[in-house]
Amino acid sequence: MERRSFLRGAVIGTSAAAFGGTLMHGAAYAAPAQPGAGPYGALGAANANGIQLPAGFTSRIIARSGQTVAGTSYTWHNAPDGGACFADGTGWIYVSNSEISSTGGASAVKFNSSGTVTSAYRILSNTNRNCAGGATPWNTWLSCEEVDTGYVYETDPWGVNAAVRRPAMGRFNHEATAADPVRRVIYLTEDKSDGCLYRFVPSTWGNLSAGTLQVLVAGTATSGSFTWQNVPDVDGSPTATRYQVSAAKKFNGGEGCHYANDTVWFTTKGDNRLWQLNLANSTYELAYDDSLVSGGGAPLTGVDNVTGSSSGDLFVAEDGGNMEICVITPDDVVAPFLRITGQSSSEICGPAFSPDGKRLYFSSQRGTTGSSSGGITYEVTGPFRA
Repeated sequence: MERRSFLRGAVIGTSAAAFGGTLMHGAAYAAPAQPGAGPYGALGAANANGIQLPAGFTSRIIARSGQTVAGTSYTWHNAPDGGACFADGTGWIYVSNSEISSTGGASAVKFNSSGTVTSAYRILSNTNRNCAGGATPWNTWLSCEEVDTGYVYETDPWGVNAAVRRPAMGRFNHEATAADPVRRVIYLTEDKSDGCLYRFVPSTWGNLSAGTLQVLVAGTATSGSFTWQNVPDVDGSPTATRYQVSAAKKFNGGEGCHYANDTVWFTTKGDNRLWQLNLANSTYELAYDDSLVSGGGAPLTGVDNVTGSSSGDLFVAEDGGNMEICVITPDDVVAPFLRITGQSSSEICGPAFSPDGKRLYFSSQRGTTGSSSGGITYEVTGPFRA
């Protein structure tokens, strides 16, 4: 095949956009993405914020851990991690997790139509190592605890309604989620070296208080067909959820997760892979694997959080590597989009686009100090492909 025939798009806030392409058929799998010239050109010299960007793009700092968010009285949390954007009238909200033990949680920053920060506030408090999560179509943020007995908490990006723990979604080392409004399920990754991929089937779509937790069942190959099987005990005690179904496929350190157009992409940091589930025909394959890059010199390592843009591009953040966010295009080209310099002891977290697709938010979890109190949250603005 000359190009990967998967569909890509974006879910930003509550809007889902569909884009062209054809579905995979049978067992015809495309080769994983390879390095090439990215759609935005080469990276320029580092700017005043220490970020290398393509021509036409600019950056600004939105918040720093332990410091007051400019224009507000709110002190930004430590160790910013997963994030998402939500439409708010003519403005928007960016939410961000705090990956701190026992006192984690999540915060939000609200912007008006011109991008000016108007307020910042807490939306979840005193939870444990809130790493990633995901937005729902009904405008809530699912904040996930990255501990062996971790929960998913459903939070209100506006900070009006109290956060609610969702035990029906399972107790395990949660990482990210992605909502599928077609099948009315939520996909969940597990950050363990022998972790699984799950989906939660709510009894009522839009209500996560009850439902069925299932685990992906497949062979040991890197491509093939898959099915789902119920997890008998979602509380994970005494047997962890990932060990309850013997045929469950194991993944090496599940991280980011993104859904669009009958496809789920999720990353595994232990082997630097991006996986693709083709939901229309129940097959899976590799969309990227750094060990399969022709000639070596993979541009994307330490794969972590992933999001999508309205053009169908995927943006994958690095945990370590050389602190890049890389773009993977619909024609399977992978290239650096930005690079943060001088922060080699950090990781990039929480990439998310504003509802209009013109601004990209993300954080450096430990910044220049290499500690959880050194986190920095950024915005990049420029001519993103529509």
